[in-house]
Amino acid sequence: MKSKLLSIEDFIPIKLEDKPLFDKYYKEYPPNHSDYVFTSLISWMEYSKYKYLEFENNLIIMSRIENNIRFRPPIGKRKKEVFDQVLKIAKQQETNCPFGMIDFEAKKWMEQNYPKTIFKPHREYFDYVYLASNLAQLNGSAYSKIRNRLNKFKKNHLFSIEHITKENMDEAQEFLHRWCLWKDCESDPILENEKKAILYSTDHFFDLGLSGIAIRINDKIEALSVFEKMNPDTAVVHYEKGSPDYDGIYKAINQQTAKILQKNVKYINRESDMNLPGLRKSKMSYHPDHMIEVFHVEKQNLIL
Repeated sequence: MKSKLLSIEDFIPIKLEDKPLFDKYYKEYPPNHSDYVFTSLISWMEYSKYKYLEFENNLIIMSRIENNIRFRPPIGKRKKEVFDQVLKIAKQQETNCPFGMIDFEAKKWMEQNYPKTIFKPHREYFDYVYLASNLAQLNGSAYSKIRNRLNKFKKNHLFSIEHITKENMDEAQEFLHRWCLWKDCESDPILENEKKAILYSTDHFFDLGLSGIAIRINDKIEALSVFEKMNPDTAVVHYEKGSPDYDGIYKAINQQTAKILQKNVKYINRESDMNLPGLRKSKMSYHPDHMIEVFHVEKQNLIL
């Protein structure tokens, strides 16, 4: 029996109520890139306009950023007939790169089934993955500069660590608003959209099954991190934010997060650097164990 034809009109916006459906697929096909995690998708909805479709026992995701439509490899058991349809509809779009966020395994499968396709690495979306034990312990000369700043912070400030709960959520959100004032989020489109994503994730923190910790100094939250398990051996840290008034506080929240996560996972995914030089330098300074590479295909190189 011939399967129905795929249409872009069939795609519907991702909603919070869709989490159980994504959880069902991710239980069998765990994501290894942070941009597939449901929290990432739903929190960045206003910016990326994500839509999805369940089709032939596959989950297909598309985004629309500034009117540029992009499809992703279907999530599910690989079926060439499903890929054929997704690639066909992608090729119909006006977008220069209508098919992307292709991880290594999907790329390898496509190279066998679409040997003429040309893939390009999308460096700004490479995820940084670290050994949790390295970030927790900071041993060796590679981490000496980080240890020095961390020790200076610990020497100069009395602080406590607490989990984010319903009782301190209002304080956590108040801190995030302060952080955006410090960073002048409204002056930068990336920061403004990050602010919206962060506040959405805290508004729906418990619905999304998130965890987090905060650093309290002088009875005020001055740093926090939010994270969750994304696959059996990896947790993703969605964000870490700290007050500019306390040098070394980012080193502290990073280490405290890793100390908690190393009890349950081997790796910590700290997401991508979005091609921001300062962020790239910071992420590289922690010496990633490996990167989760992703690729895209330009329209002229999308050969079925």
